[in-house]
Amino acid sequence: MSYPEVNVVLHKLLSEVKTILGDRFVGMYLYGSLASGDFDPQRSDIDFVVVTDGELPEGTVQALEEMHARIWASGLPWTTKLEGSYVPRKSLSRYDSADAPHPAVNEGRFYIVCHDSDWVILRHVLREQEVIVEGPSLRTSIDPVQPNDLRQAVLAILREWWKPMLRNPNRLYDRGYQPYAILTMCRMLYTLEHGTIVSKPVAARWALKTLGERWAGLIESALAWPSYGEAGNINETMDFIRYTLEYRSLSISNVI
Repeated sequence: MSYPEVNVVLHKLLSEVKTILGDRFVGMYLYGSLASGDFDPQRSDIDFVVVTDGELPEGTVQALEEMHARIWASGLPWTTKLEGSYVPRKSLSRYDSADAPHPAVNEGRFYIVCHDSDWVILRHVLREQEVIVEGPSLRTSIDPVQPNDLRQAVLAILREWWKPMLRNPNRLYDRGYQPYAILTMCRMLYTLEHGTIVSKPVAARWALKTLGERWAGLIESALAWPSYGEAGNINETMDFIRYTLEYRSLSISNVI
């Protein structure tokens, strides 16, 4: 990986995690832009999964929370960009909403969360775009994720996360969040159409060719971030979210 400061944070995280987990440590893996090869130092996160041998006891979870607090307080670049979770190996095989809650970190927060529809997508990326920091390959531990399962997961995320944002669009006033939302819609549209996952830039280039002039300017402006306008265009962004929510294709007619 050609990002030395990112490597420093990952190696520090790996060392601390292995010390805390001991024999419970199975491996650490990357997903997101670091796995797809589209990492952008100006806007990407460091997406990781730590696989554990069994559920973690309360004391271990507390130690992980304290460790992340130390890393965030260290002043090292990229620490607040860490986004990931600690997942038991038995939960890898397939998505099960009844799985026990697990520790997760995002935007400088440590919390306990249950698996949701996003785990379907994350499992697919871990299996098909595997990037191992340390540990065994996960390919044989994760069942193949079928195209319609990915489409169903995208539809669920649209309903559960993005539709409510149309009623309360406070996040969309953030200059950096609008491009993220636009590019995420491109990726969701790509998955609904093709039943697979690609990076945001790849999906955006597909959308530019496929969706026509109506959305071209909006997508191009998102790709050009951080030169994206100070105010952006919240109304256009919300219209694009509505378009994605209402999107229908012959390829997903049997899913909806």
